[in-house]
Amino acid sequence: MATQPPAFLTPEQYLEIERAAEFRSEYLNGEMFAMSGATARHNIVVNNLGRALHAQLRGRCRYFTTDLRLLIPATGLYTYPDLMVICGEIEFSGDRQDIVTNPRFIAEILSKSTADYDRGGKFVHYRSLPGLADYMIAAQDSVRVEHWSRQPDGSWVLREYSSLADAVQIASVGAEVRLASIYEDVDFGNTSS
Repeated sequence: MATQPPAFLTPEQYLEIERAAEFRSEYLNGEMFAMSGATARHNIVVNNLGRALHAQLRGRCRYFTTDLRLLIPATGLYTYPDLMVICGEIEFSGDRQDIVTNPRFIAEILSKSTADYDRGGKFVHYRSLPGLADYMIAAQDSVRVEHWSRQPDGSWVLREYSSLADAVQIASVGAEVRLASIYEDVDFGNTSS
């Protein structure tokens, strides 16, 4: 019989549980939150975005998808972005290489259950990362991308895209991603994926 985790967990307790778990959970303020599984459509969009970035980043930056844990030191959130790009040296938290702290670009793929969090609270956490310069949110049920970029004065500017002919300029990592590439092979008519 499995035991319930304590009502309040330290980050160390969370990491001990998380590293042994079969499913991923976020951690914030002493609580663990189970992350829902992804749909096939979600995975197609994440993989397409990674493929679109791969050649452009070669030799300068690396991208990571879904299974690498991110710690946001200022807020204490441990989470798993759908995709993040790190340029230069990877900054790890702790003595293991399973938690990073320095993405320059993060992308999340929206689902009905996470859309409000990805646009709101989670983005508030992400903005506290000093090196984060670009944040992208891509819908999985339609052609729609929101791209936030940090300005020199620290403010964030939103640009929205909704045509397969559009291209998103991700200046911080020196890349351009066409929406046609992000949504390649996505079947918007199939609601079960």
